[in-house]
Amino acid sequence: MKSHKTLYPKIYDLKNLILAWRKARKGKTKKDYVINFEEDLAYNLKILHEELKNQTYNPKPLKTFILRDPKTRKISKAHFRDRIIHHAICNILEPIFDRAFIYDNCAGRKQKGTLFAIKRFERFRRKITSNFSSKGYCLKADIKHYFPEINHEILLEILKRKVRDEKVVELLKRVIERERERERDARTSFNNKGLPLGNLTSQFFANIYLNELDYFIKHKLKAKYYIRYVDDFVILHKSKSQLDKWKKEIEIFLKDKLKLEIHPDKSKIINLSKGVDFVGFRNFYYFKLLRKRNIKNIQRKIILFHKHKLSNEKFSETFQGWSAYSDWSNNYWLKNKLIKRIIQPH
Repeated sequence: MKSHKTLYPKIYDLKNLILAWRKARKGKTKKDYVINFEEDLAYNLKILHEELKNQTYNPKPLKTFILRDPKTRKISKAHFRDRIIHHAICNILEPIFDRAFIYDNCAGRKQKGTLFAIKRFERFRRKITSNFSSKGYCLKADIKHYFPEINHEILLEILKRKVRDEKVVELLKRVIERERERERDARTSFNNKGLPLGNLTSQFFANIYLNELDYFIKHKLKAKYYIRYVDDFVILHKSKSQLDKWKKEIEIFLKDKLKLEIHPDKSKIINLSKGVDFVGFRNFYYFKLLRKRNIKNIQRKIILFHKHKLSNEKFSETFQGWSAYSDWSNNYWLKNKLIKRIIQPH
């Protein structure tokens, strides 16, 4: 396995920091914290460069808030200067790790995502069922409390297999330690686990962590029709008993190697003809429907818009995104109904 020993100067290189700043500010140029940082841009970037170079950089405390959208989630927001560092790290490390990812890892990767995942799912489903002429099954699973359960020691060991530059490892440690939710237990010690939702590096580290599962399923179990999107995954097969056997082996692997477990209520083996809920769609043989939660969410946004709690610009951006996404489903009537509701609220 190729390892990389001289990565640190690439991270603090000013050209990389400028690229990282451009990525961090994208879509946020009107925010006060971006405007403040850019009042003395050259100086602030130079400070970051010097702190990294001299290894005196320390992330600032995270700002945590509760988001109800519609599910209640705890989101942690990094300081803008730290977000620049996150992008600087990912600019250098992502291409290295991405080369090792399996083809059907669809989370947070260029030219891959929910639509790529759904196309692969459709292709696999047709292969398994010989174009819907025979039975097929799907193991649909997700990881229980994934981000809060990521173990720091295991994560760092995985990172160190490819990153042999000690200075980069030390920087990653600082980011990971700052990112974890420092919740004291009864013994007033800190949990050595957890990455918060909301940070770029959290998504990146989470993808690397479950790459271990990808390799186990593809190379150890030899499962041919497997797709993963973040902590949601599916395996398709003609045999229900084979999927049941694999499910047990996956549960053992996750517990022993990654200190994780499959969600007991959300993980099951489903007959493909009954429809499978995957990456925002309920996928049936000849049509796709949007998840009910997805529909309720956009309806709630329309209500907020009419109550002037959502700006024209923000709502327009949200609805356009939802509209493009919904076009992949067979909910045509719904889109027209919602457009009428936007124009005529009563």
